[in-house]
Amino acid sequence: MGSVNISIREEAYNFLRSLKAKDKSFSDVILEFKSKGNKKNIMFLFGALKDVDIDWDEKERSMKEFRESFDKRIKETAEYMEKGRK
Repeated sequence: MGSVNISIREEAYNFLRSLKAKDKSFSDVILEFKSKGNKKNIMFLFGALKDVDIDWDEKERSMKEFRESFDKRIKETAEYMEKGRK
């Protein structure tokens, strides 16, 4: 079987690299997505949320608020711990 060179963004490469085991090639990783019944096959999720009534804009705002709150708590905890070290 031959090979073909492709160009992908660094983000895509890093994603594939995170899935790749030492004994697998990048082709193996990509073909796993094609395999039916494979838990890594994301196509089984296609259309899963089509009948779900969710305000995605509100969900995004809510998650942004959560992340900001979490980041604030982490910063406050780090500052508290740093003061305790002095």
